[in-house]
Amino acid sequence: MPFVRIDLSKKYPDGVAQQVGDIIFQAMREHINVPEDDKFQVITKHDTNELVIPKSYLGIEYSEGIIFIQVTLNEGRSTEMKQQFYKAINEALVAKLKLRPQDIVINLVEVNKENWSFGNGAMQYAPKD
Repeated sequence: MPFVRIDLSKKYPDGVAQQVGDIIFQAMREHINVPEDDKFQVITKHDTNELVIPKSYLGIEYSEGIIFIQVTLNEGRSTEMKQQFYKAINEALVAKLKLRPQDIVINLVEVNKENWSFGNGAMQYAPKD
C-alpha cells in the first residue's frame, strides 16, 4: 500500500498534478508490484516561496518547476527495483509533460506492514502470532 505525496508549484497548469500522479501510479504498477486498486495520493500545489530548494545539490541544478514525490511503502523492494522505479518516473515525466529531469526529486519511506490502518481503526496487516 504505497501512500504518495506530490508537492509542486501552483505555477503548473490545471491537470498537470493529476497527470504526475497517474504517471507515478503506472510506474508503481510496472516496477514495484503495486496492485491495481492501490492508489492513495495527496497532491499539494504551493506558492513558489513554500518550496525551499538550493540552487544546486550533488551537481544538479534546480528550478522553480521542482516536483517533490514522496512514497511511503512497505519495506522489501530491491535496490534494482527502486532504481528502475526512479528512472521510469523521471523518463515518463520528461517525455509526457516536458519536465526538466533535474526537477524531479523522489524519496521512498519504507515501513513495516503493521504501520498501516486502512480504516475502521484496524491493523489489517497485523503480525500473525
